[in-house]
Amino acid sequence: MNGFHEIRFPLDVSLDGRGGPERRTEIVTLGSNRESRNARWAHSRRRYEAGYGVKTLAQLAQVIDFFEERRGRLYGFRWRDRADYASCAPGVAPAPTDQKLGTGDGARASFPLVKTYGGAFSAYVRDIAKPVAGSVRVAVNGVEKISANFSVDHTTGVVAFTAAAIPPLGAVVTAGYLFDVPVRFDADFLEIDMQAFEAGAIPRIPIIEIAV
Repeated sequence: MNGFHEIRFPLDVSLDGRGGPERRTEIVTLGSNRESRNARWAHSRRRYEAGYGVKTLAQLAQVIDFFEERRGRLYGFRWRDRADYASCAPGVAPAPTDQKLGTGDGARASFPLVKTYGGAFSAYVRDIAKPVAGSVRVAVNGVEKISANFSVDHTTGVVAFTAAAIPPLGAVVTAGYLFDVPVRFDADFLEIDMQAFEAGAIPRIPIIEIAV
């Protein structure tokens, strides 16, 4: 990755954006008329359209300023996905027992944040690399730890326990948090027709998730 700026896309614009996860599945229809399906991607990739959130000239100017500072597609940034930005269900505050991060072995000190989707058939575990500063709560065997017992790298999503607080053998480590999605602009050109914008047309501002 060329570079990443630890800054969030204007929140008032992103909350009215559209988009979600994308998968890549290869489907072959056999001679018997049955299907053979194969997942080309191990992980989903999210795409968004920010143009729906631009309602005013002030917001449009803010997006142009943000685009120019990112040099178009060159630098990544944070995006708030209104539909999926917490370790818990919508409308509920994150709890330290929301997501299982792993099991202690008495020596392991670092645990990357993850979020698990589903579980009845084939749960999907997603890496969370961009937690929101100050939002991460951590528990060991269901008992919440004070902030002095661990640190959080908000640029990588790794929780690191202090030497005195390393989870013992068999202890379940969990966490709750808010998070952003690492993204970049998916175009080096923002085509803005002011007459069309003033008539109610939305500008096209494509955003795509990136790996960090």
